[in-house]
Amino acid sequence: MIRKLLLVHAHPDDETITTGGAIARYAAEGAEVSVVTCTLGEEGEIVPPRLALLASAAADQLGGYRSGELAAACAALGVTRHEYLGGMGRWRDSGMAGTPAAEHPRAFAAGRLDEQAAQLAELLDELRPQVVVTYDSFGGYGHPDHIRAHDVTMAAAPRAASVERVFHVVHSRAAVDAGLARLRASGGSPFRVPEDDELPGTADEKVTTVLDTSAHLPAKIAALRAHETQLTVVDGEIVHFALTNDIAQPIPPAEYFVLAHGDAAGAGTDLFGGL
Repeated sequence: MIRKLLLVHAHPDDETITTGGAIARYAAEGAEVSVVTCTLGEEGEIVPPRLALLASAAADQLGGYRSGELAAACAALGVTRHEYLGGMGRWRDSGMAGTPAAEHPRAFAAGRLDEQAAQLAELLDELRPQVVVTYDSFGGYGHPDHIRAHDVTMAAAPRAASVERVFHVVHSRAAVDAGLARLRASGGSPFRVPEDDELPGTADEKVTTVLDTSAHLPAKIAALRAHETQLTVVDGEIVHFALTNDIAQPIPPAEYFVLAHGDAAGAGTDLFGGL
């Protein structure tokens, strides 16, 4: 059996930040790994000053630029195939709730759920993954596009003929806290190291799958570097990164998931375990 994994993400860089280790691991093991991105991330803030005029409030060219970053990240991770939901540019980054971007006629979070679910169902029928990954119902941290990606995936994936499991990617509370403790102890970050409760985390008793990705951190870090408009990778004793909020974030040697659909037998340390 050829193992096939499909991941549904809201914006370019989400695939790397949350599931880059999983993508790199399964790609290296010979699985077919597909990534579906729902928007171009047009409303993102921008790190390098030289690229500031790409912003939506200026030239509004950030989405096109980020598509190039995403292509580079996918290459670093070993992605077999990448698709945009509904085609490139069909859905636009909605921004945070209450912002003008949320009212855009192509805003992803305001689109018709049935249309979006049908677009994903078409890809699922074509690609036939056994395992699908997306966010939990809170979208990891509450972004409307992440929540909509969850809703779309849960409307389409459990019904797809090939799909045996659906997972929600989460951040282990214990792993986040341990990573922050190491950053504080090292004193080597130019960014502010947050308090434990500032970064999102899921109680570890809710985690069903712990995936060891330690051997694939170089690929994940290379993919993080590709997303230069959105984040900064910090080298040194402990490699970590910061988004445009200038808050240090650790890069754990494992990624964490909650099984949302399918048989849990064998899934404790492997998304495909027991299938």
